[in-house]
Amino acid sequence: MKVLAALILGISAIVSASLIGDGLTDLRTGDRYVTVKGVAEREVNADLALWPIRFVATGETLGKAQEKARRSREAIMAFLNLQAINETAVELQRLDVTDTRANPYQGNNGEQKFIINQTLMVRSEEIDKIRQAAQGVSELVDSGVVLSSDYGPAGPTYVFNGLNAIKPAMIAEATASAREAAAQFAKDANAELGGLRRANQGVFQILARDQAPGVMEGQQPTKTVRVVSTIDYYLR
Repeated sequence: MKVLAALILGISAIVSASLIGDGLTDLRTGDRYVTVKGVAEREVNADLALWPIRFVATGETLGKAQEKARRSREAIMAFLNLQAINETAVELQRLDVTDTRANPYQGNNGEQKFIINQTLMVRSEEIDKIRQAAQGVSELVDSGVVLSSDYGPAGPTYVFNGLNAIKPAMIAEATASAREAAAQFAKDANAELGGLRRANQGVFQILARDQAPGVMEGQQPTKTVRVVSTIDYYLR
């Protein structure tokens, strides 16, 4: 009986040691992985232009200021019409009237003066027409329109709304790029690339095509869309 018991204990110890050894091997294998990044970029064109045209009209009386504002509006609409931009793409968004005598801090020597600030918003999908019109905006100044940029950028803002349509293809491209980098790493490390451990899609960025100091993405009709995916692969 004592011999049988000792034999059973010995076999149990061997099995336990084997299981523990296998567990440690699996643990070490699970710790072996590589983290890589995959990048996908695509050049796209804006599909919407937003152009706030802001102007100022002044007068000693409210009536005179309103008359100047009316002439400025008509000049702007005539200019846009010459650029083949339909008047349905233009809407009044902001109208501010200031009486300088109501502001005690205004340096006007007690003289009353009315200031009208008005914004006409041009919203169009015809990007080329907006670009061309914006380049000739000095014609408005020549016609007597006093333009203002007090409430934001003076030129058009170009928007790209087609991100959802290109997301799947760009994610696939970034994933393929990451796997290629991981396979190269595994080859250099004399290892075999395993399965996926963890993946982070990353954030899509819409950037200016020409990235330089002072260049804003919204100013450029052509943009660069970028996504960087971070992926972990097991190594065997």
